Amino acid sequence: MLTRFFIAITALLGAGFTTTQAQILPNFGGQRAGLSTLSFLKNDLNPRSTGMSGASIANTEDGFSAKTNPAALAKLKENTLGLSHLMVGAGIQQSFASYQHKLKNEATVGLSVNSLNSGDMMVRTEFQPDGTGQYFSMSQNALTANYATRLSDMFSLGIGLNYIYETMQTYNNSTASIDLGFLYQTDFKNLRFAVVVQNFGGNSTLSGTSLQVDYNRAGNPELGPYSLPTVFKMGFAFDAYKKGKNLIVASAQLNNPNDNAENIRLGFEYQYTSLLSVQTGYKISVKGQSYPSLGFQYRSRIGVHPLHINYGMNPTNYMGTQHVFGVQISLNKMERA
Repeated sequence: MLTRFFIAITALLGAGFTTTQAQILPNFGGQRAGLSTLSFLKNDLNPRSTGMSGASIANTEDGFSAKTNPAALAKLKENTLGLSHLMVGAGIQQSFASYQHKLKNEATVGLSVNSLNSGDMMVRTEFQPDGTGQYFSMSQNALTANYATRLSDMFSLGIGLNYIYETMQTYNNSTASIDLGFLYQTDFKNLRFAVVVQNFGGNSTLSGTSLQVDYNRAGNPELGPYSLPTVFKMGFAFDAYKKGKNLIVASAQLNNPNDNAENIRLGFEYQYTSLLSVQTGYKISVKGQSYPSLGFQYRSRIGVHPLHINYGMNPTNYMGTQHVFGVQISLNKMERA
């Protein structure tokens, strides 16, 4: 009964979202840019996904699947810890930590923390553009509880419940959202299909008292409600080439955000004996993203525990190159490939 309820809710969300936000061509919808709040929720904190330009919802499971597709968590074989750090730019840092625990019934439960911090910024005024000597900072945080289960050998379902909190000077805000994901795997070239709805929830509004600097301002600014950055994603991945110790994985994904134009992500990954892999990808119809992304993963171990070291690089047109570093540790014994 619970499984049918999740399936029905996701089908309704997907149908409603694609109907109201549908576009004929990917470059339509750019006029919606900037209409949502809490945009830190959209940042890619999975280094492997970053290397593949975000074409990752149908990728195989890893310690960062809670951020890309919670349904993939059901396919984890061990308790898994994932840590990553994103250098956004302009001194802004974002970190992600996730722990996933396998249950006896093959389901997976997990908890993750997503935190962005601006660092100290100077307070400036019209007459003191170099700073008043005062500082302020901004932080945005999300705590997520995940549950994923395998409905069959090929079909997985996952859900994430998010509590979101932000603070900026004297203002703060808290809200909640949900993530829903499906993953279907076939026997043909390991072909996988996935559907994900991320950050689905109501409007969000800042609340607070007064600005620290009130010169030439008529009282407090009006604080209006803004929607969360909801994204509907569809994608697939498959083993395009496999021979001996070599494997090439190809993936494609369509993103339909509520605050920008539809866009397409293409990704490729070359794996050598599961010890080393290299990723690349490209984003279509994403402004400010004209260059391909790159990434790599190296597999080692700490004692008997497998260790994955990840890095993703996303060159941008206006914010320089964004770097994502990650570490994944599987906490049960397994043989090294």
